[in-house]
Amino acid sequence: MSAVLHPEGVEAAAPRRALPFGLALESLAAWTLALLWAAPVLYALWAAFHPTGYATRFEIFAPLTLENFAAAWQAAPFARYFLNTVLLVSFVTGSQFILCTLAAFVFARSRSRWMSALFALVLVQLMIMPDMLIVENYRTMRALGLVDTVLGIGLPYVASAFGIFLLRQTFLQVPKELEEAARVEGCGLWAILWRVYVPLARPTYLAYGLTSVSYHWNNFLWPLVVTNTVETRPLTVGLAIFASTDQGIDWAIISAATLLTAAPLLLGFLLFQRQFVQSFMRAGIR
Repeated sequence: MSAVLHPEGVEAAAPRRALPFGLALESLAAWTLALLWAAPVLYALWAAFHPTGYATRFEIFAPLTLENFAAAWQAAPFARYFLNTVLLVSFVTGSQFILCTLAAFVFARSRSRWMSALFALVLVQLMIMPDMLIVENYRTMRALGLVDTVLGIGLPYVASAFGIFLLRQTFLQVPKELEEAARVEGCGLWAILWRVYVPLARPTYLAYGLTSVSYHWNNFLWPLVVTNTVETRPLTVGLAIFASTDQGIDWAIISAATLLTAAPLLLGFLLFQRQFVQSFMRAGIR
């Protein structure tokens, strides 16, 4: 702490400056929003690790238990739900990486005069909410015979306008000198893409991949419409059916099932939060 010298030669601590009112108000608002966001998670943690009788009784010395997790796991086929969700997320994210990479590379490096118009048409998808296309998507999946299949859940999402836009902006930042040097070394178009552009866009791939996995892991409405059986339901639909009134309302077991559903994403974020934040910062659009 800095100090000032009095006329008598005695040092005294400099007075602390009060935070500006605007900054203090922003901090208060941030803490309020954080608490509001964390409140349901904190309640789920409390209810899941305590007996049913303590779900609404917040006693410090309440007994802890893991029986709620065992009961939730046995009450519904969560293993099958997890498998369906992993298959769905892997299929959608992998398909998006491939298709978005190819489309973004064309839009970033093609010199055709029609590219700007075509790219504008692609961006129109960003203005259309996916929920508006549920009826048409269902008709298409029924015509293809893909209703009640994991492929039918993921097929409408294999092409992403946001992914194309994000990768195109990243590819535009790649110096053309690197592409020319690769051509001098004898690289063809595919080699230039996979050895020059893709490695330089790794932060963007990580940022977009995390966003895509999170979205499709938590997606609910479309999987609810297109699935009918346990063999194809993802975690979100399975959890909604498990928590329905037909199953009886036991908040402790429901909270345990909710934590089981959200645990992979929460654990992944806690373990890789630094890489998560850095990837978005490095993938910023300039």
